[in-house]
Amino acid sequence: METYVDAIGEDTAATTTTETATNKNKKKLKVMVAIDESKNSFDALEWVVDHLRVVISAEPETGQEGGLLTLVHVHPTYLQYIYPSGGTDSVPEPMRKAREESTTNLFTRALEICRGKMVKTETMILEGDPKEMICQAVEQTHVDLLVVGSRGLGMIKRAFLGSVSDYCAQHAKCPILIVRPPRETSTSSTKELKSK
Repeated sequence: METYVDAIGEDTAATTTTETATNKNKKKLKVMVAIDESKNSFDALEWVVDHLRVVISAEPETGQEGGLLTLVHVHPTYLQYIYPSGGTDSVPEPMRKAREESTTNLFTRALEICRGKMVKTETMILEGDPKEMICQAVEQTHVDLLVVGSRGLGMIKRAFLGSVSDYCAQHAKCPILIVRPPRETSTSSTKELKSK
């Protein structure tokens, strides 16, 4: 018998009225979220925690184990152009410490978002071209879904700069969800105008 699972992890083949039957049909997912210092990557993380919590969080009352949320951050290898002879090992200590501190702050902020949602979370720090490293991580960890934020680049900027989300959409070995930044509502704009 085939079971089809929709975006929130519920069996779409049949609906049952009992809670226990529904809990048995939930598929727990391994979800990877690519994060960096941008607000858009944190919007994507918040979207995942809010909307996919059912399929990634544990349920202690039923004894059902949760899925897994993997936060991946990639340090670009731009340092090889600055220090071509020695690679990252010859990076001056202050630069290395600053990068480590920045990454620690990044993960601290991300893990705070996940706290209280009972989401089992792991972190990965990779080095290389973010587009390629994210796709490699997807393949190696066998995740069910990759989530990335959209920077909202226009067509011309995207053509010149490249887009991590576009690249991952073409090359990732799993489904990918690109989360656009939330739109500002007219009520929040009105409140801002009234407060000025």
